[in-house]
Amino acid sequence: MKILALNPPFHHRFSREQRSPAVTKSGTLYYPMWLAYAVGYLEQQGHEIRFIDAPALNLHMDEVLARLGGFSPGLVIMNTSTPSIYNDIAMAGEIKKAFASAFVVFVGPHVSALPAETLGHGDFVDAIAIGEFDQTVVDLAMAIEQGKEIAGVAGIVYKKEGASVFTALRTFLTDLDALPFVSSVYKKHLDHTRYFYSHSQHPIVTIVTGRGCPFKCTYCVYPQTMHGNRFRSRSVEKVADEFAYIYGQFPDVREIMIEDDTFTVNRQRCRDLAMLLIRRGLNRIPWSANSRADVDYETMALLKKAGCRLFCVGFESGDQTILDNIKKGTDLVKIRAFARDARQAGILVHGCFMVGNRGETRATLRKTLDLALELNPDTVQFFPIMVYPGTADYQWVKEQGFLISEDFSQWVTDAGLHNSVVSNPALTYAELTAFCDEARRRFYLRPRYILAKMRQSIVHPTEAKRNLLAFRSFFRHLFGRARPRSASGPAHTS
Repeated sequence: MKILALNPPFHHRFSREQRSPAVTKSGTLYYPMWLAYAVGYLEQQGHEIRFIDAPALNLHMDEVLARLGGFSPGLVIMNTSTPSIYNDIAMAGEIKKAFASAFVVFVGPHVSALPAETLGHGDFVDAIAIGEFDQTVVDLAMAIEQGKEIAGVAGIVYKKEGASVFTALRTFLTDLDALPFVSSVYKKHLDHTRYFYSHSQHPIVTIVTGRGCPFKCTYCVYPQTMHGNRFRSRSVEKVADEFAYIYGQFPDVREIMIEDDTFTVNRQRCRDLAMLLIRRGLNRIPWSANSRADVDYETMALLKKAGCRLFCVGFESGDQTILDNIKKGTDLVKIRAFARDARQAGILVHGCFMVGNRGETRATLRKTLDLALELNPDTVQFFPIMVYPGTADYQWVKEQGFLISEDFSQWVTDAGLHNSVVSNPALTYAELTAFCDEARRRFYLRPRYILAKMRQSIVHPTEAKRNLLAFRSFFRHLFGRARPRSASGPAHTS
């Protein structure tokens, strides 16, 4: 069957796959990774796929259609996000005009949380694939190809006689080793040089070694809408095999990013993978991963020997009560010990700090900035809370009356940058945005930090290119305060 997998046009370099989708000030652009996994899975079943990432290529819909030439898809799988959802529906309309008989299915966190609402916006979308959709789209393609009723496909919502019909709950994949190497899909369909992480060396390839996260952070969108709270993992042998594939097929790649929600969930598995990478000589290309601030020094030291260069860590707040309120499951003592041990092990840290959480005050904002300065990670990001449908925080903010707009297009500015839509009487969105702007300046414009970065670029030439690219993209945002999108709308942040 001919299938189009489309990350549809929106803003140039709009990063749908991020946990907070937007055009970023740092220039970061994620791979459309979950769509890529589904593409690989479909190709294993013999389907003919065209996979187009329009934001990465800066394509408009007419240019997407021109690239298809005589390729007439029977199934179109479209990636979506909260800020782009109205645009994505309009793009589905353009697809329907070009291919009237094509079956259009939407995937992603937003539509998984609000399937009926999405289907209510006209007749351009035929179905929603809920949550983890690899097997769902394979079964859907088979049903369409064989002329069977889609009611027999688990994990979808579709319209029938004006009502939304949910077929059946789709169980999560357990044999993740059956999935193809996502890097092989990138190799075939995408230009890997277009994707960039500001905290990582470029070019980069992004993979996952496991899905799901056992922790219950109230804000985190993927465990709550897509992959669930049970960690399922690939075998360390398969992960090492993919490292070897990347070594052979991407000779210019400077780093591998492990995008698991929390790679370090299973400490023993981390150590097993590290020892296997070392034993097979696969520790020559640096790699980075998402981590919690609770990894012990011995594990980090072994991971460093295996090539681990950086951890991306959600510290979130410098106030323990707020960490408890958002169910972070960690404490400031562990956070400080983690930062100290990471420094001793030689692993860099990209620290994420989120403000405007439950219980936030001006005093707790100061604590958060103080903690960031004390921990002094290699890079940081400060941003107001971004709430997304399907998360506990979105529901709580709505119940409290703190959500200032339910127009999802307001989740980004006219330029596609993050837009805060949460405001409460104690701390408005304007105050939170101003704090983030000031916090970035306080952190990045310290003479100590600037000198350290210059020294890092000289001592470690491989870091120089990364520092230059990130600085060139981000520098213009360090000066001047963010301005509101409109007289009544929220201001933007990073």
